Amino acid sequence: MKPTIPKLPLLLKPFFVSLFFSFFLLTFLCLSRSPHHRKPTTGTPSPKKSSAGGESNDLRIRPGYASYETYIQHQLNKTLNPKLRAVWTTRDWERKVRVFSRFFQDLKQRHFLFNESKALSIGARVGQEVAALKLVGVSDSIGIDLVPRPPLVIKGDFHAQPFDNGTFDFEFSNVFDHALYPWKFVGEIERTLKPAGVCVLHVALSRRADKYSANDLFSVKPLVKLFRESELVAVRKVDGFGLDTEVVFRKKKKKSNS
Repeated sequence: MKPTIPKLPLLLKPFFVSLFFSFFLLTFLCLSRSPHHRKPTTGTPSPKKSSAGGESNDLRIRPGYASYETYIQHQLNKTLNPKLRAVWTTRDWERKVRVFSRFFQDLKQRHFLFNESKALSIGARVGQEVAALKLVGVSDSIGIDLVPRPPLVIKGDFHAQPFDNGTFDFEFSNVFDHALYPWKFVGEIERTLKPAGVCVLHVALSRRADKYSANDLFSVKPLVKLFRESELVAVRKVDGFGLDTEVVFRKKKKKSNS
């Protein structure tokens, strides 16, 4: 004899039908909100380094360096080249000292440089710029380079200058294109400059620099962004050994608390 299955009361049938459809609808909604079906959110894109002084359309870092040590060795290949050093210290010496002297004398006339200024030449090679500074009367002058050449040039990496904060009144460089990290290059200038101190850069905008350059600059705009603690005070065309533009920045004075 088959067991009899009790029939549901007529009033309970709508309840169970409703419960079944509610369960089905709830399951469907949960599945539709699972990670595989969720609409991806649009996050804020990573800012380009140009806002902090890195790569941008007008400032491009050259690729090819596996490490910082590789970059340094590449720079030393030029600085330690015996033929180049022989040229720099003999027949090239007087010509470059003469040209740099004219640049610095002009900067004195424009009140960016003074005899009493404490001056630094960044990437000074064998010291022609330092000799020129002393020749025009700026006696308290020194240069830094990866390879020292006393007494005019001491050893120093322009990405990490070996000086205290606020040391110099005036800093000059014509090797910005050799900076692998331009924001560090400029950051060290602003760190070691005194308030109201002046930095003068000679850069190439109309032509590409040599094979030892680590970056290519196409306008002054990236420099303005890089010098966050300074103001741009002058730009002019020059003829400086393949560099065509002189850019002058003055470090802002600290605001008084009063």
